[in-house]
Formats: sequence, C-alpha cells, structure tokens
Amino acid sequence: MDVKNLIFTVIFIGAFSYLFYSLRKKYQLIKLGKDENRFKNPNERLFNVFKIVFGQSKLLRDPIAGTVHFFIFWGFVLFTLAVLESIIQGFYSNFNLKFLGKFYNIVSFTHDVFAVLVIIAIIVALFRRYFLNIERLPKGKHEKFDATFILLMIFAVVITMLGQNSAHLAINDFQFSEFEYRPISMLLSSIFYTSGSNVAPITYEIFWWLHILVVFSFMNYLPYSKHFHVYTSIPNVYFSKLPNEKMVLKSINLEDEDAEQFGVADIEHLTWKQILDGYACTECGRCTAVCPAAITGKPLSPREIIVNVRKRVEEKGPFLLNNSESEGITDKTLIHDFIKPEELWACTTCGACVHECPVTIEHVDTILDMRQNLVLMESQFPSELNNLFKNLETNFSPWAFNQQDRANWAEGLNIKTLAEDSEGEILFWVGCSGSFDTRYQKVSQAFSKIMQKAGVDFRILGTEEKCNGDTARRLGNEYLAQTLMQENIETLNNYKVKKIVTACPHCFNSIKNDYPNFGGKYEVLHHTEFIDNLIKSNKISLKKDVEVQKLTYHDSCYLGRYNSIYEQPRHALESIGSVKIIEPERSKDKGFCCGAGGGRMFLEENTGTRINEERTKELIKTGAETIASACPFCMTMLNDGLKAEEKNEEIEVKDIAEIILEQIK
Repeated sequence: MDVKNLIFTVIFIGAFSYLFYSLRKKYQLIKLGKDENRFKNPNERLFNVFKIVFGQSKLLRDPIAGTVHFFIFWGFVLFTLAVLESIIQGFYSNFNLKFLGKFYNIVSFTHDVFAVLVIIAIIVALFRRYFLNIERLPKGKHEKFDATFILLMIFAVVITMLGQNSAHLAINDFQFSEFEYRPISMLLSSIFYTSGSNVAPITYEIFWWLHILVVFSFMNYLPYSKHFHVYTSIPNVYFSKLPNEKMVLKSINLEDEDAEQFGVADIEHLTWKQILDGYACTECGRCTAVCPAAITGKPLSPREIIVNVRKRVEEKGPFLLNNSESEGITDKTLIHDFIKPEELWACTTCGACVHECPVTIEHVDTILDMRQNLVLMESQFPSELNNLFKNLETNFSPWAFNQQDRANWAEGLNIKTLAEDSEGEILFWVGCSGSFDTRYQKVSQAFSKIMQKAGVDFRILGTEEKCNGDTARRLGNEYLAQTLMQENIETLNNYKVKKIVTACPHCFNSIKNDYPNFGGKYEVLHHTEFIDNLIKSNKISLKKDVEVQKLTYHDSCYLGRYNSIYEQPRHALESIGSVKIIEPERSKDKGFCCGAGGGRMFLEENTGTRINEERTKELIKTGAETIASACPFCMTMLNDGLKAEEKNEEIEVKDIAEIILEQIK
C-alpha cells in the first residue's frame, strides 16, 4: 500500500464515519414518531419503487422538468459504478471493472453518453431556475443556494469523471483497452493531450482526487440539505400507502382509556412515516402548484406544511431524544407556532398534492390529523361548523331536515325500503344530498328510473339511512364520524347487505374504503360505474340519432383521484351517439377541485377567489352547452359558479344519470 492509498484510507474512514453519524441522527429523529405498520405487501411496494423512483412516473407528468430530472437521476444511478470503481482504486490503484467483460462496453459507453446528457440537464435546470423564474420553485436565498450548490456538485462529479477517463486514454496512447468504449472521453483526450504527453499522468491523479473529494463532500452535505431526498426518496416511496389504500384514513381507537391525545398537536404525535415525509420532501413545489386553495389565494401551501413538520422535528427532536427541555423551543407546538389553523381549514382534501408528489408524501393525512387535534383536543374550529356538527348529531344529515322526510323524494316511484322487503339484489345508498337537496333529489329519481327500466331489483334504507360520516371525519370530528359510521354499519349488517350503489362519491369513498376498518365490508359501486355496466350488458339502450350535444365532464376528486374512476363516466356518456365530450384544460387525474371537499362545502371562502368559480370559468371555456357531473357537491358548486359568471341561463349542470335517462330508448 503506497502513500496515496494510506491517505485515501484515512479520508474514506473519516467521510463514511461522518456520514454514518449524520444518518444515525436523522434515523433517531424519525424513530421519535409513533409506530405504524408499513411493511405488508413487499412485492407491491417494490413495484411502486421501480415505477415511481426508477421510472420517474410522477416527475414525467411535467414533460420538461421531468425529462431534466430523469437524465440527472439516471446519470446519478449509472455513475454509481464509476464512483465505486474510483473508491476501490483508492485501496488498490490498479483496480478496474473490466472483468465485467462485454458488459463493461455498455457501462463505459453509457457513462460517457449520460455525462453529456447530465451536463445538458444541469444547464437547463439552472436556466429554468435563474431565467424562467418557475413559480413553484422556492425563491429564498438559502433554497436557491442549496439547489445551485447541489447542481454544481453533480456537475463537478461528471466533469472530474470525464477528466479521469480522458487523461487515462492519453496515458494509453489514445487506445481503448479491451471491453471499453468512451467516445466522449476520447474526443476530449484528443483535444487536450498529445501523444506521449507527460501531463496526462499528473492530471489523471488530480482529477481522481477531485472526483473522490467531490463525491465524499456531496454525500456528507446531503443530510443537511433539502436534497436529503437522495437518501430518503426510495424508502419513502417504498413505505407509502398502496394504491388500494392511498386515501384511507387511519382509525383512532376512541375507546382507549389510556389515550391522552387524539390527532396531532406536535411532532411526538406524528407517525414515523409522517416524519420521514418531511425528510423526503424535495421542496419542488409540485404539490402547491396544483393545490386549489393555494391557486386561489388561500393561506395553504402543502409544501410548507411538510417543510414545517421537518423544521419542527429538527428543532424539538434533539430535546425529546435527550429528555430535556428548552424555554422557547419545547414549549412551542407544531400547530399554531409553525402551522396556523387557517392553513389546515383551507384544505379541500382533493388529493392533488398527494397525486403529484414525486416522492409520495401524504400531505392530506397529516393535515387531517392536525384537524383532529383542533376539534377533539382544543375545540377550535370555524364557527360555521357548530350548526353542521349539531345537525349531524341530531338530524343525521348536514342540514336541519327531519330524518323522517329522508325518503320523501321517492314518493310515487314504487321504491321499496329494506324494512318493507329485505330481499333486494342491491341497496341504493341515496346519501344526504340525494335525499334532501331539491336539485339532487332529481338525480336520485333519475337513477332510480334507470334501474327500474333495466329491471334491477333494488331497495333503499329510507329513514334508517344516516349521513355516512365522511364530512365529520374530514373536518376532524372523528368521534361524531365513528358514531355515524358504526350506526350505519349496524343497520347494513342487520339486513345482511352485500352490494351497494350510490350517486355520491363521498358516500362511495367512505363506505368502500373507510367502513371495512369498522366491520362494514360491502361491494360498493358508484352510479356511473353501474350505469356503464348496464349499457355494456345491453340492459338499457340509448338513442343514436338525435341532435349532437356538446358537453364537458367535471371529474369529482373523490371519484377520480381517490378511486381512479375516470373512464366509466366518460364511457357512459360516449355511448350516446349524439354526445361530443370536450375535455377542459385540467381533467382526469389532473382535474381541478370544485372546492367542496374536506367539509369546505359548509365553510365560507373569505380569502382570495372562490375555488368553484375558478373551476367553472375553465369549464365555460370549453364552449360546452352542458356540464356533466357525478357528485352532488360538485353540482352545487358548479351551479353557484355559473350564477356568479351569469352563465346559468346558457349552460346547464346535469348529472350523468339525468343525461342517460333522457337518452334511453
């Protein structure tokens, strides 16, 4: 072992010891979170990692930024072999990877090609940051410096790698060794060196040392940078919720007599995954860029929620680990001091932030956990919710309607309740809007008539049906939500209900995804799925020769992003030969919220512009004569939007059931 190897060994031990120390500190902070089982279904989790991390599926939703990151990421991955080769050379100077044989041809060529692609991607990234002023990117000096420094470090890794390779080729008289092919390095070598150059061995050593020092500095800087996601993104994606549970809320054991806290007030109430989310955040701003609250000027930035979680963990975590206190730090809380209640109440729970996040951070869960603390522990919530909670408790609906009037909409339609005849094939869960809202009662009637025409043997619960609990749950009132859910489940199980169809996406999502955790397991369909199935099975047939209608379809968040139902509503509409669907600018999984979700339906918008008006303007721009909807909340919000734009006389909002009923032969 020569002096070079000895010096390298000392640097190597120091660099990796410090990295281990840094990562161990972060791990200890993450472990402060409460236990949560995120280890089941490892195969599906690995598939998510390959798709989202290595396939860059989320990032590529933005073609320009996604492509830039794709090349930087894959260059980073592919250069791992080159870095590994250089590190081993620090111990054994003559080591190389040529023993890989013909595979080394691919490795060496790929390294050269990706070196150029990464350099181009870095230049584009710097240009976008400094000259295009991308709105979603952080504008603070520290954040700008951090991003620039990281990009320049990656640039230095690439340049020093090319410098090594081009000098090495000059040492070998510009000849590739066996199983090696580096066209870019050869070009550089021929430009900067001459045959028999005495400088090449010296520059090779300089570039080798620079390469090693840059790599070791880079890996030790990352734990103290927002780019810590280089280490945390893979585990965060691996431990993220699986597709079938992505929007299912955690259940709180309200009967736990030892429980001293419900919801999240500070970092010790978070789960380890929620803390990991904070360390995985890249601060790219994709979440905030699609947030309907942020877009319309509300005081909510999903990015800042997660960043502030991380800041609070960094501030208070060390004191929790040491069982110590510090005035001015441990006496603060995450809510109020880092995150204001008005931020939390601005969220529509539309899920756009979660859907866009390239490292699968679960913003909505964290926001709702903090809402639970505000409601259950602090009794601090917007005053408008007092009447809502009271109505849910006493009338079992968000409005002050008499529960005995819940089935009045069905008068004259010859619809039986389960109490009258429990032998029905399917239960039509009508929901509160479908039962009491004058406009949406027409949708309940239309869908019932469709089922009758198709010969479907269905029943309703009538006065035995209560609010599904979703609104209370999304507003943080878990106690009220669970009360309603358990009472409904008891009723459904007593009738041995197996299959349910509903026209409300909020009822649909709650009964399908949340009820199973409380003992209510049923086959649940949304009415658009059900109608699509009726058409496909020829149980109803539609007119083909009427005047062409131009319509646009508004995707409900709880139907689309929450449950991936995008095509069935469109298929049902497209079955009408006279329908031309015009997609709005934001549709399907990029659809824009109507503003009603997460209980916002019952809260006033006092800041910025109205979310429903923002969405309605976009739908008006399509030039459609009809806006097709599949949600009672969306219908209400869009009708209000049309009135605000004075377009309610020109454009009509109709539910898909109403449109289909009009076209049945």
